[in-house]
Amino acid sequence: MKWTVSMLAAGLMATAAQAADDVTLQLKWVTQAQFAGYYVAKDKGFYDEEGLNVTILPGGPDIAPTQVVAGGGADVVIDWMPSALAAREKGLPLVNIAQPFKSSGMMLTCLKETGITAPEDFKGKTLGVWFFGNEYPFLSWMATLGIPTTGGADGVEVLKQGFNVDPLLQKQAACISTMTYNEYWQVIDAGISADDLVTFKYQDMGVATMEDGLYVLEDNLKDPAFEDKMVRFVRASMKGWKYAEENPDEAAMIVLDNDETGAQTEVHQKRMMGEVAKLTAGSNGALDPADYERTVNTLLAGGSDPVISKAPEGAWTHQITDKALQ
Repeated sequence: MKWTVSMLAAGLMATAAQAADDVTLQLKWVTQAQFAGYYVAKDKGFYDEEGLNVTILPGGPDIAPTQVVAGGGADVVIDWMPSALAAREKGLPLVNIAQPFKSSGMMLTCLKETGITAPEDFKGKTLGVWFFGNEYPFLSWMATLGIPTTGGADGVEVLKQGFNVDPLLQKQAACISTMTYNEYWQVIDAGISADDLVTFKYQDMGVATMEDGLYVLEDNLKDPAFEDKMVRFVRASMKGWKYAEENPDEAAMIVLDNDETGAQTEVHQKRMMGEVAKLTAGSNGALDPADYERTVNTLLAGGSDPVISKAPEGAWTHQITDKALQ
């Protein structure tokens, strides 16, 4: 009889698992604490509670979230708004449905020995800049400062920076692009003291653009079943983010458990989670229209080569968060 009950229970569990709705999430980068909220939501059963079976796909240098969602490889993707708005203007109808990150973690990290103390000191220097869509905030910032990016004594020489900090360590550049939660600490770990560095946060410079939002294809939002899945997904994801903020060390360990590459370390992930928590703090998941307007204005100010040529329409919605957060 016990065996029969066990079999029955297993059968019921299998049926329940089959009944869960599948959701595939494409990350912007590799498995790390930058995405802790989603791993926490999965590990803690928050997605299960919402009847969701969520697959989290790691990103990497050769993976563009916009291309993945365009090809049907994911239901929802994480991307930075400059990249998403640029893609939208080119014909891919991406819509921001939630914004877990309130603040930007992007900054320029400079060697103090170069004499740079303020943005006007960038003139005549070589600056490392990430491309593949990550250059947009930088180009807009330089346009705002009136500093050409074509070199010369009154301009800056732009070095296309790989996803590492080598140009600063090898003194090929006076400053490089870093995130508060990642590359900055790689510089520190390489043996350079924080006292020997000067940092400029895009958030403090007034040219921050929105990072790590959740995007879907516009037409999918017309499907009530898809909308319902996204409402449950956002609700569970934000529960995961708030748990991660309050339990950063535990969240970092959950991320490590999900890192199949074995490349991440406990020290780095715990430090990253502590910094990421500062960026998600203050967000309940609903996009702040003022943050959106600042992003658009920054992108439109891109000088002779703006990221977008006109203010987008329909690029974000509260359709999901209004229901998820009530």
